[in-house]
Amino acid sequence: MSIPRKTLDAPAMAIVVSLCLLWGMSQISIKVANRGVSPIFQAALRSVVAAVLVALWARARGLPLLHRDRTLLHGLAIGLLFGSEFVFIYLGLSYTTASHGVIFVYTAPFFVALGAHWLLPNEPLTGRKVGGLVLAFAGGVVTLWDSLGRPTPLQLVGDLMSLTGGVLWAATSLYLKRVIRTRMTPSQMLFYQLGISAVQLSLLTLLLEPRPILDLQPLVIASLAYQGIIVAFASYLVWFWLIQVYPVSNLSGFTFFTPVFGVLLGGLLLHEPLTAKLLTGGGLVAGGMILVNWPECRAGKA
Repeated sequence: MSIPRKTLDAPAMAIVVSLCLLWGMSQISIKVANRGVSPIFQAALRSVVAAVLVALWARARGLPLLHRDRTLLHGLAIGLLFGSEFVFIYLGLSYTTASHGVIFVYTAPFFVALGAHWLLPNEPLTGRKVGGLVLAFAGGVVTLWDSLGRPTPLQLVGDLMSLTGGVLWAATSLYLKRVIRTRMTPSQMLFYQLGISAVQLSLLTLLLEPRPILDLQPLVIASLAYQGIIVAFASYLVWFWLIQVYPVSNLSGFTFFTPVFGVLLGGLLLHEPLTAKLLTGGGLVAGGMILVNWPECRAGKA
């Protein structure tokens, strides 16, 4: 079990920013995969692939994945939270724009910071931290402002579902940190979430999506592989290790970089427009994260 730390060091910051880059690329892969498969089926397939890989990885290392005590109930809880999060996110994107959706999903760091203040004694909510989160969120809004318009009633439904996804994401992170950080290894945390969500999402696919497979082109298959292998398996395993060791509120704040990377990669790979607002928004996000982690940066650790 890794020793918990009170602050983020330079390696942790570099790792989490790299994860945000992978997750930003994941948004591009989701857009591509939507051309060939339905949204919830896409999420279900990702969980299935990643769960199998986690099981094989744990077996090769001789690591147990399941518990025989009440910890198993906690695994069920985080699995249901994880699956429900993606149900709301993917369905929300069926009603609202990707720009609206990503803004509301990435309200999660605010809920994490607020929840950590009450649930995690070592992560109090300070004025500096609030200011940094607000600045970073403003950067995300500025980054995506070009594509924001007056929402329709259906868009409002999608926005609300995306916001719910952000709340569930925050709840999952807090649950992991507060309740089961010392009871599970990162591989166990990830396996419970992937395995249970795979069943949950598969059942919802059967109920809600009569035609899950539309057109399996090679690029669609590659996008699905990226989500299952790189994102849901490798990057999430690293993320849960980070949550074990470092302050979750500080880590969550860095996820504001994900929509910035997503828009930037959209411009580079999908030829979506890159504007001055993108550069301005990226600067605000970076400034907000420096403010959130100012003691570490000032001490020369960042």
